[in-house]
Amino acid sequence: MTELQKYIKKHEALFWYIPQEKKKNISNELLLETILNYGTMGDVKELISVMGFEKVSTIFFSLKGRKKNNYYPEIYNYFSLLFKRYASHGDIK
Repeated sequence: MTELQKYIKKHEALFWYIPQEKKKNISNELLLETILNYGTMGDVKELISVMGFEKVSTIFFSLKGRKKNNYYPEIYNYFSLLFKRYASHGDIK
């Protein structure tokens, strides 16, 4: 079991609507969206330590259209500011 799978198992209550056998196939995008919208700040910190800050910020900024709008506005605003300030992406302005 990978670190990411262990993390999902630890927080599986947040994924109550996904059948147990499909939880191992949760995409990074869905995982990030769920944790940012419904997890605690501790959950977010733990996810960043498992996935890495750069990978989390890359996933966050790669979302377009409807997927981008799945975040609560205040969540999207906060993490946009955070990732723009501390991520080392060359394409983020």
